[in-house]
Amino acid sequence: MADQGHRPLRADAQRNRDKILTTAARVFTTEGLDAQMDRIAKEAGVGNATLYRNFPTREILVEAVYRNEVVQLCDAVRPLLAQKSPYEALRAWTRLFLDYVTTKYGMIDALRAIAAAGNNPYGHSREMIQEAVATLMKACTAAGTIRTDIPPTDISAALEGIALTSAGTEHRQQAERLLDLILDGLKTRP
Repeated sequence: MADQGHRPLRADAQRNRDKILTTAARVFTTEGLDAQMDRIAKEAGVGNATLYRNFPTREILVEAVYRNEVVQLCDAVRPLLAQKSPYEALRAWTRLFLDYVTTKYGMIDALRAIAAAGNNPYGHSREMIQEAVATLMKACTAAGTIRTDIPPTDISAALEGIALTSAGTEHRQQAERLLDLILDGLKTRP
């Protein structure tokens, strides 16, 4: 994510930025908004100045983490389809979706505050996720492994519903069982 309205970052600067985003996602997931910025910098292996140069405020960091998580989730579609059968790629991606929601859940208060202040941290995330689901479902229907009468928007809605009712790491197993029920219902029957 080198897009900061400037020229692309040097490789070392991009690595530091990526380390900060990865660390912040993990820390926000476990600690929520109580996470200390100094701790994020230390765990990322960068100085506070590097953290604040990239992300001058907590809100900017939260928004960047969220956007980065959406991009990573959606960018996973092509590699999954290259490595697995379409149905198994869809199944694996739904688990990545749960990881994404767990991270988002840890930042939800901050994301709401950012939205209330007039910024839109969500941007095009819903459309990006819908496109990812549609790509996976198109591959599955081309392979003949899932039904063709269910639109991607229905699957996205089901994913969101499961994620909302199972938010947090303590409900992960239940969420995975519910995902398997949805995916099993998508399968074509002989």
